[in-house]
Amino acid sequence: MVRNIQLRVSLKEEGQLGLKTKTAKYLGISEEDIEIKILRKSIDARKPTIYFNYKLEVYINEAIPSTKDYTFDYKDVSKSKPIHIIGFGPAGMWAALRCLELGYKPIVLERGKNVRDRRRDLKAINQDHIVNEDSNYCFGEGGAGTYSDGKLYTRSLKRGDVRRIFESLVHHGATEEILVDAHPHIGTNKLPKIVQNIRETILKFGGEVHFNTKVIDFIIEDNLLKSIILENENEMNVSRVILATGHSARDIFELLHKKNIALKAKSFAMGVRVEHPQHIIDAIQYHCKGKRNKLLPAAAYSLVQQVKGRGVYSFCMCPGGFIVPAATAPGEVVVNGMSPSKRNNLFANSGIVVEINIDEDIRKYEKFGVLKGLEYQKDLERLAFTSGGRTQTAPAQRLTDFVDGQISADLNPTSYQPGLKSAPLHSLLPKLIGSRLRAGFKAFGEKMHGYHTSEANIVGVESRTSSPVNIPRKANLEHIEIEGLFPCGEGGGYAGGIVSAAMDGERCAEAAAVGL
Repeated sequence: MVRNIQLRVSLKEEGQLGLKTKTAKYLGISEEDIEIKILRKSIDARKPTIYFNYKLEVYINEAIPSTKDYTFDYKDVSKSKPIHIIGFGPAGMWAALRCLELGYKPIVLERGKNVRDRRRDLKAINQDHIVNEDSNYCFGEGGAGTYSDGKLYTRSLKRGDVRRIFESLVHHGATEEILVDAHPHIGTNKLPKIVQNIRETILKFGGEVHFNTKVIDFIIEDNLLKSIILENENEMNVSRVILATGHSARDIFELLHKKNIALKAKSFAMGVRVEHPQHIIDAIQYHCKGKRNKLLPAAAYSLVQQVKGRGVYSFCMCPGGFIVPAATAPGEVVVNGMSPSKRNNLFANSGIVVEINIDEDIRKYEKFGVLKGLEYQKDLERLAFTSGGRTQTAPAQRLTDFVDGQISADLNPTSYQPGLKSAPLHSLLPKLIGSRLRAGFKAFGEKMHGYHTSEANIVGVESRTSSPVNIPRKANLEHIEIEGLFPCGEGGGYAGGIVSAAMDGERCAEAAAVGL
């Protein structure tokens, strides 16, 4: 017999008895008569008494079935028809994996390096302030997702099978914890191996992955994509191309615009990273003093506030994490955040960003047409570069000083390796962002007592939350004008994270295979 039950366990109880013992006690039967499967686990810390909530499948006097809910039938595609995929981030990776299942040969073209070689360029930007335009925190094997927190939360539940993506990650080396945690994450230390395993699957079944291979042009005849030109001037004939280049591939947007291929300007968000000592966030969220209970993970938060008709909200919150330089070209400073799997760093950081309405908020940039949001991003990133000292050192300010409009005499310790420089971000940021951020931080301090503190730094700028450009496509996911081109993932404006990008990659692979 199988029963589904909800079990609510206090923090004190969590550390006393095993879950199986608690379940048997709840059901009033012998522990020897049951086996349990955790379907969902979450923490409720809204009140001083903290609870763990479990959704369980209990097998009474029978074993848990050994069969898996998902299998991945990858076929030998070494001699199959090709589908070309530009970009090897989450969208490109899962597009390639889906091609294997559908019986088509994925040929992946990635401008950056493999995950191992990529590390050298991350070291160069962190320690030497040298930005490699094709190999950085955004470009290279696995895309921006590889060196990130690996957060798998998504609201895109109607766009595809979320569970299937999770199971695919487990198939390639992720722990099964991601299948049950309410807010699953993998960790920047574990993602590179998973990404490498995905590549090895693609190669094993006859697909191709080419690194250091940058696409610089598209050859189009009568609105039909015929071939692509690589940086080494080689030309590749194509019939189906999935364009999965990510939200920072500005050269691709500029190339499409130059060739008069339809694009649309898209609303986005920009702001700063805020960094607190993790113990402050723990104390607020867990109602505790001193160190948090060892059974509890580093505390996270999610905040949103409407200010002057625009949303101000937290983005990509990284408990126990660190801030990293995410620039993709010299002369700009961009910050992002990530966490290791244990989330055991001393700091918590989050993007705090302001919605930018593309039709109303940046009228001075109308001369750039559909690329106006991109140019606005560039200007703020150049501003951060100059105010930080023309290196990857980032401009920063104590949170309280930013809100009060004062220059910080000194700054708090930080996880950001290139270093911080005190700068008057309250006056440097455009008013439409800066004034809303200041009001937003005040409101957040009222919602989370202790959040508005001089022990926190704000660091600029957080500018790559999403693409400021949309590459429009038809209902069949093909570009509205160019036959054979399938815009995909975050770069096309169709995803906002690892899972939604992966699902869109699968959908684009299915669409590209039709009629091939």
